[in-house]
Amino acid sequence: MEIGTVRQVGIETEMEGSYLDYAMSVITARALPDVRDGLKPVQRRILYAMGEMGFRHNTPYKKSARIVGEVLGKLHPHGDAAVYDAMVRMAQGFSMRYPLVDGQGNFGSIDGDNAAAMRYTEARLTAIAEEMLADIDKDTVDFVDNFDGTLQEPAVLPARIPNLLLSGASGIAVGMATNIPPHNLSEVCDAIVYLIDNFNRLDEISVDALMRFIKGPDFPTGGMILGSEEIKSAYAKGKGLVTIRAKAHIEEGSHGRQRIIITQLPYQVNKASLIERIAELVRDGRLDSIADLRDESDRRGMSIVIELKRGAQPRKALNQLLQYTPMQSTFGINMLALVDGEPRVLSLKRALQHYINHRQEAIVRRTRFELERARNRAHILEGLKIALDNLDEVIATIRRSRQADTARRNLQRSFKLTEAQAQAILEIQLRRLAALERKKVEDEYVETIKNIAYLKDLLAKPRKILYLIKADVLELKAKYGDSRRTRITAEEAAEFREEAQIPEEEVLVTITQRGCIKRTQRLGDRKAIGMAIREEDAVQHLFVANTLNSVLFFTDTGRVFHQKVYQVPDVGRQARGLPLTNLLDLQRGESVTAAIAVPSGKLPGYLTMATRKGRIKRTTLNEFSSIPPSGLVAINLGKGDELGWVRLTRGDQEVILVTEQGQALRFAEGEVRPMGRVAAGVMAIKLAEGDALTGMDIVREGDELLVVTEKGFGKRTALKDYPVQSRYGKGVRTFASGKMERTGRIAAARVVNKEDEITLISADGMVIRTLVKDIPQQGRSTRGSRLMKLKKEDTVVAIARLEAKEVKTPSANGEGFRLEPEKPEKRARAAKKRVAKPQGRRAKAAKGAVKGEAKGKSKATTEGKSRKKSGGKKKRAKKSEK
Repeated sequence: MEIGTVRQVGIETEMEGSYLDYAMSVITARALPDVRDGLKPVQRRILYAMGEMGFRHNTPYKKSARIVGEVLGKLHPHGDAAVYDAMVRMAQGFSMRYPLVDGQGNFGSIDGDNAAAMRYTEARLTAIAEEMLADIDKDTVDFVDNFDGTLQEPAVLPARIPNLLLSGASGIAVGMATNIPPHNLSEVCDAIVYLIDNFNRLDEISVDALMRFIKGPDFPTGGMILGSEEIKSAYAKGKGLVTIRAKAHIEEGSHGRQRIIITQLPYQVNKASLIERIAELVRDGRLDSIADLRDESDRRGMSIVIELKRGAQPRKALNQLLQYTPMQSTFGINMLALVDGEPRVLSLKRALQHYINHRQEAIVRRTRFELERARNRAHILEGLKIALDNLDEVIATIRRSRQADTARRNLQRSFKLTEAQAQAILEIQLRRLAALERKKVEDEYVETIKNIAYLKDLLAKPRKILYLIKADVLELKAKYGDSRRTRITAEEAAEFREEAQIPEEEVLVTITQRGCIKRTQRLGDRKAIGMAIREEDAVQHLFVANTLNSVLFFTDTGRVFHQKVYQVPDVGRQARGLPLTNLLDLQRGESVTAAIAVPSGKLPGYLTMATRKGRIKRTTLNEFSSIPPSGLVAINLGKGDELGWVRLTRGDQEVILVTEQGQALRFAEGEVRPMGRVAAGVMAIKLAEGDALTGMDIVREGDELLVVTEKGFGKRTALKDYPVQSRYGKGVRTFASGKMERTGRIAAARVVNKEDEITLISADGMVIRTLVKDIPQQGRSTRGSRLMKLKKEDTVVAIARLEAKEVKTPSANGEGFRLEPEKPEKRARAAKKRVAKPQGRRAKAAKGAVKGEAKGKSKATTEGKSRKKSGGKKKRAKKSEK
């Protein structure tokens, strides 16, 4: 029974209906984005209001309070905090992969700081946000009444960019939530182009095919995603979990301490909260290896420095940080969006399809709008042409008319014009009657007719609409595309690998005579090399490698060890390095004779080895893919033999061998069949009695062979002068016979390029550094020229070579500097005062103070050395000669 306005209804029915109305209101009008433009209603209203107010990316900034007031008063009947918070998030570079609002002022930080009040900040649209509003004035989308019915607002934006995937979305509705990760624009554009190119077989396109283009989410804060299987599952089902890890690396700190540097954090991780969490764990004793913690972030980027205690294991400390802090966290993907006003969970392919369908509809509506406008313009131009063709009669008709309405009716009646044409004739300016202006009307009419034909054809052929979408997408990629910020690793979340934390870069690895190894940052000029060799311990092996490469160390006993480049200590250019015995399980008296840097994984190619007694062996590189810490046998050596040289070869190259007595043999690598790892190899060259191999290298087109004798004589000879022979021959002469009593035997030989740089090292610690082109080029049978002036007892023992492609140095001869290994204290003092000076083969006697030889010995050639005392300018110099 109803009494007045009272309505009887069951409580269950009323609550059910009211709850559903409320739930749908929250779902559709607040929390969930529309699949077409990827925006929630408040975001859409902010962008539309800013576009209507003219706050473009190339206009001055305007107060945020003005924008919020416009949105509140006309479009969004809620609190100002809701509008301002939404605008702030669209302006935060750490929240949005591609910000839609360009903010000026304090818009918050990754530390969780709140934005300044709206009266202090200013904003305008970004350039990419304007693409969301493109063609909105061409009837591309539907408009609906605002909250009070006095104005119109767009139900959706035209959205030239696929914003749902680019910006992502997060929101909690009633009974459901969305969490869509941001993606990379270039990758999404490539996937859309692929779908358009294969539009006729959309059902056959799999997630794997799309993931060739979209590798995974690309978060604005970078970080690393562990594994791709979870990404694939989420893209296929619309739901899934991915594990994100902070990007960190380990550096050598001061006083021998290690430190962890964090440069990128997982998405939505608060930096200040993370630092507080680490400090709390240190106080509780759960992280006992951390000595200091500080935030060194600035405008150049994030840098959280964690200093470790002396002797702490950095990998263990990093593992603990990943385990106990948000440095490793999960992101729950739930691709829920509104499709035709209903919430739907979308796969990756469905999300891309909805974007393409939306753009198809927008372009079709834009085309119809432009076609109608072109037809109206053509209609007007037809009337103007009639008027210009009958100009005198038209003027007379207008002059006879007493009023404008009468003139319009007379024109319509006299020339069979429509009302719109007659009105256009009345409004025509007198300047349009000039001959050139009349020609413009005719040309415009022709162009308008062509445009009408084009627009009709566009509407008649939907495939052309797809081509327009493809062209738009490629234009967006070229204009706004950038590289990925988030790295996706192959490892799964359960496994922690050191490589994922290592910055990939090229470094310089050096091994010295006394068996110390280190890596230094590659500078690309003389400075890095100079720092590497200006030590008391001369460099014997020197090469450039990637930090993620592997290094194979071969010893004189025929064993091989394996280490990653990043595991080689980075101790700075001035430091001495770490003894190889601390890095490798070397036996007493065992020394490293070769080091080869190779990328990880299975690779084609061979390792070609040669021994002092003239044996050679070739083994596939994959035989050394798994080497235990204790090492492996790389070659079985005979009694008294040593492994001296190892080179990485392709299988189709040539090898050249040089002996101490001056014989050289060049033959094809293919003459040595591939053998197993423990094989002893075959004889490579016939050695005379008392002779031994002193060098093995790979022949490269256009290069030369450099040979240096024990007493410092050397030369370079073109490789074309050495004929290709068969293996196990005597070879040809590469040094003048009968001259070795004066020059000494050949101590070292290398294949070099004239732009390379070499370092000659003597047994007594003399080091000379020079460019190859400063060494004279001579024939095979000559004795060469003096390169080093050595003491009578001293001899050359090694050549260290740096390729021209690895470092660029100016042309200059390097003067040697003497090292005195028998007195470590004196050696350390002298190393601080050395100054390298130019020296050539025919250079004048160098200046410097040197001590004379002991009484009874012949005077030796000395080298100049300059010294400068602190606070004084006086120099001491003496000249000496034989």
